[in-house]
Amino acid sequence: MSLTINVIGGGPGGLYASLLLKKANPDYDITVYERDPADNTYGWGVVFSDATLSSLREADYETHEAITDAFVHWNPIDIYYKGTHHRCGGHSFAGIMRADLLEILQDRCAELDVEMHHEHNIEDPDHLRDDADLVIGADGLKSVTRERYEESFRPKISEGSAKFAWFGTEKPFDVFTFIFRENEHGLWQIHAYPGPKSTFIIECQEDTWRAAGMDEKSEAEALSYFEDLFSDHLGDYELLSKLYAWRNFPVVRNRSWNHEQEVILLGDAAHTAHFSIGSGTKLAMEDSIALYEAFEEKGEDVPAALDWYEKERRPRVNALQEAAKRSRRYFEHVPRYLHMDPYQFSVHLLTRSGRISYDNLRIRDPEFVDAYDRWFAAKAGEAETPPAIATPPLFKPLELREVRLPNRAVLTPDLDDAASDGRPSAGHLDAVVDLGTTDAGFVLTDPVAVSAQGRITPGTAGLYDDDHSDAWGEAIDRIRDRSDTRVGAHLLHAGRRGATRPRETGLDRPLPSTDAWELLAPSAKPYTSANQRPKRMDEEDLAAVREEFVMAAEHAEAAGFDHLQLHWGHGYLLSSFLSPLTNDRDDEYGGSLDDRLRYPMAVMESVREAWPADKPLGITLQATDWNSNGFTLAQATETARRLAETGCDLLAVVAGQTSMRQRPDYSETALPDYTDRLRNESELPALTTHNATTTDEINTLIGSGRADLCTFHPSAFE
Repeated sequence: MSLTINVIGGGPGGLYASLLLKKANPDYDITVYERDPADNTYGWGVVFSDATLSSLREADYETHEAITDAFVHWNPIDIYYKGTHHRCGGHSFAGIMRADLLEILQDRCAELDVEMHHEHNIEDPDHLRDDADLVIGADGLKSVTRERYEESFRPKISEGSAKFAWFGTEKPFDVFTFIFRENEHGLWQIHAYPGPKSTFIIECQEDTWRAAGMDEKSEAEALSYFEDLFSDHLGDYELLSKLYAWRNFPVVRNRSWNHEQEVILLGDAAHTAHFSIGSGTKLAMEDSIALYEAFEEKGEDVPAALDWYEKERRPRVNALQEAAKRSRRYFEHVPRYLHMDPYQFSVHLLTRSGRISYDNLRIRDPEFVDAYDRWFAAKAGEAETPPAIATPPLFKPLELREVRLPNRAVLTPDLDDAASDGRPSAGHLDAVVDLGTTDAGFVLTDPVAVSAQGRITPGTAGLYDDDHSDAWGEAIDRIRDRSDTRVGAHLLHAGRRGATRPRETGLDRPLPSTDAWELLAPSAKPYTSANQRPKRMDEEDLAAVREEFVMAAEHAEAAGFDHLQLHWGHGYLLSSFLSPLTNDRDDEYGGSLDDRLRYPMAVMESVREAWPADKPLGITLQATDWNSNGFTLAQATETARRLAETGCDLLAVVAGQTSMRQRPDYSETALPDYTDRLRNESELPALTTHNATTTDEINTLIGSGRADLCTFHPSAFE
């Protein structure tokens, strides 16, 4: 049986799919329809990684050889920032001009008798289905195929917030080059890479673009502006433009790539990924290989082959799009990181997408990472000079006021509901001591109640009695006899999430009314319909709870704690003031963010006055309620900035649990990403509660400046 295949789009994806299928099945009748001329010169360079090149070699050796003969190869990445230059090797890439790639693929298609029609615009793909077994929609970003069968593909198209434009230059850049340059209009970012003509992509935030008048400048005026701005990198070379346009990056996703087992999408028609992690051409050609492999696997059973293609290819595309999203958002928010030292800025940039970690950088360029470790050591107050062996960021100290943490790993004990009237159980104290003697830098208790009324369960430990501070003090003394680990108390008032059964029986299950105590909250809203309705706090309650936090701080000092952390998260009392979901007050403690912050800030300020000036005070801050009507990441960012101005020494970042009505983000990157934003918007030291399981995770987070401390799963120390 011979299949008839019509391909809409004669770009690299459509051509490569055609030649692979024709090569494997010479009796297939394959026709390509392309709206542009055969000698289309739009676009500049196309970048391929080593992994992609291996796939191309296996799929079709002839085109691989022709492509690689035209390649420009490079290894390092150069980063220019604040007058500095850092180079990191081990990032093997190769580039080819798009026009050269198209010519190679066209020649190979002609050699294999693929029929090609250029300057042939397909307005309605339906007529190509009448005499075909398969239609391949490889017609790019503005795909008529996707638009025609929208009900099947169910596309979702959004735009990034940054502006970008593609240029070229005869200037021979020898490696992939990032340039960050500020002027009176704002920050400009350059992505430049080698080729017979180098590609020179300019990206910026929209306010920078408008401040520079790019919305009104002609092409000639824009070229002159950037030639002057980047004259130190361009020298006497001019910038070149083929199709002058400023755009916001379009993010294309489709629920399905398959229409009625007869039409399939590939390349930009199916998905896009930001240019900062690779090219759309690379993705399209990898799609083509997967489609070819699907027919090799399923023969001429078109429906089975299309199902196999999508099931095999989609997870890889999804992972790449997720990495691309992280990379795109980094470049959209680069001003957030301009306070960083150039060395750390470079490491943050290189690890931005999550595909490269600290350990991976060390494999790629050990000298770069060794030099970085020495810089980090000096920043942390340790002098490591040759021939001493540089140790990674995890093992560097952190100073918070006069308290010095010996390293960046944080351990927290498992939740314990065995306290008796607030006195921690002997078993729980032993567990804290065990953690404190593992050589972690910091041990932070699980939530400790500031009053009996502020407990979560009857077995919640407290710091509201001399007996409690004595018990904690004995444990802290045992730790200090055996290690330099510092210990912090995590103070909370449970608010409307209190008076619940031990957590081993289930979360937030209320106590029987005979055993429960009165709950307090900013508003008389129960946590769930099954939980007790709390009392709306009046002025007397507000003053009393504030004093309870102060007294707990005094008990913590008596016990010898090195650090205090106030819990403003997870729907407990202080975070309940922050969230519109739980605070509907119409007095000075409700309404605007400033007013909702008023009471938690008052508690913090009172505790700061009572807590020794040489010891740090931190806030566990809710990053988001995971509810669009609740406390948002933008509000958390503003709160973090306020905390930086009012004596906070450490942010610990948590999310969710304010309400049962939430849409959690359970991805591994959620909490680190929240921490990154809050830390670098406020410039406060930050603890990510990510519970890392490897030293590589911590070294990446700490080394890149996304966090300063990281919770580490205790099993990593066993």
